[in-house]
Amino acid sequence: MQRIVIIGASSAIAEHCARLWLRQPAELVLVGRELARVQRIADDLRVRSPQSVVQALQADFADPAAIAALASRLASGGKIDIVLVAHGNLPDQATCQQELPAAQQALLVNGVSPALFAEAFAGVMQAAGGTIAVIGSVAGDRGRKTNYVYGAAKGLLDRYLQGMQHRFAGSRLRLVLVKPGPTATPMTAHLPARGLAPVATVAQCIVDGIAAGRAVIYAPAKWQLIMLVIRHLPRFIFHKLNI
Repeated sequence: MQRIVIIGASSAIAEHCARLWLRQPAELVLVGRELARVQRIADDLRVRSPQSVVQALQADFADPAAIAALASRLASGGKIDIVLVAHGNLPDQATCQQELPAAQQALLVNGVSPALFAEAFAGVMQAAGGTIAVIGSVAGDRGRKTNYVYGAAKGLLDRYLQGMQHRFAGSRLRLVLVKPGPTATPMTAHLPARGLAPVATVAQCIVDGIAAGRAVIYAPAKWQLIMLVIRHLPRFIFHKLNI
């Protein structure tokens, strides 16, 4: 029975990944900032998979000491096969430009905190091995005027995971960076529905990519080609685009 830890388990993508993993009996540890929300998801998953063990925990996502303590506590309970770090939010770019505390919070929640979780779990999993997957975003592939605070946080994760992949190359520990495109979740409810990928599709890409041992997962896969083009547009052309 696989043992899977999901950080930010109340996110829509994380919840759908959990449903997919529980098609086979598994031990699932769901971690969130609000215990009541995580508990509701845990209750639903227990109904879907009565043979599985589902635990709900609350944690402080901004305190490095709390993050390290959580990783150590969960590792002491047995080998962890998969960790999915899935938390984040979509900040308002204009607000972040005008209010530096908002920009600071966006960078912390979407970049620094997920990186610290990856580092903490790598430290306790490196001997036994396993997989740590962190959800970034295609927004991290190139800074754009409409969301560069969010994009910068996700770009931080891109470089951080690249470095960790280099560090653990040839070891039993695998690091995976997930880059979803715009997805139909509560986080994007204010955006036009056209062009948003179904959350179930994105979750399937993530679960399949982790199982296949991929280092980088674009979800859906078409975003790999789209972002390849965007990354390589000459600056004088890129700066004329309203994206």
